[in-house]
Amino acid sequence: MHCRQAAAQAGTHAKAGSENSETPRDDGRKEAEMMMNRLLTTVLCSLVTVCTAVQADPTRPRLVVGIVVDQLRTDYIEYLQSLFGEKGFRRLMADGAYLRNVDFRTVQPDAVSATAMLYTGSNPAQTGVPSANAYDRARGKMQHTLARDHTYTPEGLLLSTVSDELAIDGIGLGAIYSLAADPQQAVIMAGHAGTAAYWISEENGKWTTSPYYRDAVATVTAALSRRSPDARIDTMQWKPSLPLDRYPGLPAQKRHYPFRYTFSRADRDIYRKYIASPLANREVTQAAIECLRSQKLGNRAETIDMLNIALTAAPYKYAKDADSRLELQDTYLRLDADLAALLDAIDQCVGLDNALVYLSSTGYYDDASADAEKYRIPTGNFSVKRAVSLLNAYLSATYGNDDYVAGYAAGHFYLNEKAVATRRLDGDELAERARDFLNRMSGVADAYTVDDILSGGDATLSLRNSLDIKNGGDIYVMFTPGWTVTDDTTYPEKVNNVRSAAVASPFFMLGRGIEPRVIGEPVDAVVLAPTITQALRIRAPNGAASRPLMLNSPR
Repeated sequence: MHCRQAAAQAGTHAKAGSENSETPRDDGRKEAEMMMNRLLTTVLCSLVTVCTAVQADPTRPRLVVGIVVDQLRTDYIEYLQSLFGEKGFRRLMADGAYLRNVDFRTVQPDAVSATAMLYTGSNPAQTGVPSANAYDRARGKMQHTLARDHTYTPEGLLLSTVSDELAIDGIGLGAIYSLAADPQQAVIMAGHAGTAAYWISEENGKWTTSPYYRDAVATVTAALSRRSPDARIDTMQWKPSLPLDRYPGLPAQKRHYPFRYTFSRADRDIYRKYIASPLANREVTQAAIECLRSQKLGNRAETIDMLNIALTAAPYKYAKDADSRLELQDTYLRLDADLAALLDAIDQCVGLDNALVYLSSTGYYDDASADAEKYRIPTGNFSVKRAVSLLNAYLSATYGNDDYVAGYAAGHFYLNEKAVATRRLDGDELAERARDFLNRMSGVADAYTVDDILSGGDATLSLRNSLDIKNGGDIYVMFTPGWTVTDDTTYPEKVNNVRSAAVASPFFMLGRGIEPRVIGEPVDAVVLAPTITQALRIRAPNGAASRPLMLNSPR
């Protein structure tokens, strides 16, 4: 009921009462009646105002869209912006807040640990997800950190996320979806309270989800299943999207040999190769747009919905040529087109003024190509299998023949606790001997025991922030820049070219209440989660101790 209607109705009741009265009223009674009518009108108007405020808060968006792009670099965005369209990166740069230099301040980050950091606002040491892979001591094997019973869940994520806090604020009424090529990124972005997380299986190329998400909408799951890449994988190809002379900075010989990648079903790594390519970005983006439209996200009464998307701008690790800069530039051009399509869809479905969109990099760059020996740059290859074998032989010679090394993951060497207990060894002494032996290996810059990290003061602060001491390895190794580390204990082999050179990583925020600006000073990545929640006017994740940046207007 509107204020005018309330006033008219109150007046009508008063008039009817006056006409039906058989006894004349004195002036005092008439004045009291008029005061009551005015009071009734005021109360009704106040109730209408309160109801309107509860139903629609004009200071908050109706839709939140979170985008994480693995290994996205500020310098590449700015270098290639003349080739971009107007509605992708250039729209984010012109119309939103643009942070040019986000610093993750962690040791050996990856897409999974960085995504957990972004969504919790806390360092990897506290999130429960310090790396994509971990050694399960109980099972005696390596596995993905968030893998549980042949699927993935956020149960190993120890802190609340931006998505969780939005769900709590909306008392569970808002829909929260997450789509990614990587399963662990998908479940992190959906959080503990999300509606559903979807990812592309590297085993069969199908869109899949986890039974953890019991509220997943069957129609969304079915629609994604129908559009799964596996049905058309052998018809896809990736080749340059522009004439070669349009790509800047290419050596002359690169301008004559365009790349072309196809995906053969005879290749056992077919889906891994597809997921690492920008074609997977297109699939994730189109699936997200379909979810946005079919579920009418941002258009449901009295709720704030959320859509999360993980993409990649990583160098193509299956490139045919060690110099894959052409593939990388094309990845950025295709990514720009995907972002433009997504932003256009948001604008059409909800209106960008009714949405809050943020996009972040993962803060590192894993160069796919090693420095060629012909340039005489000092280099070498560190084989994990060989290192484990040599370390075990050394410890066997010292303490007696046994399997002393249980496993390796992302710089962590895990010692066999059963062998330590059976032989009644001093675990600290064993770890120190292992550390000293590893420190003498070529390619190792430094090796640390847990005690070294905990007692190292400021010198090991970045390690303490980056590593989960309770569940990590007994010895942690940092490798020499320029070397290649090959984890040949797993399939497929993981190859990492060690570089200590930092890269500038961007963060964008666009939408309701966000004032366009450019910030060039370094910004700690743990600030981003509370900055997002502050713009949404909800509480920050429970582990986010940093103060937010005020990127939105005060009204």
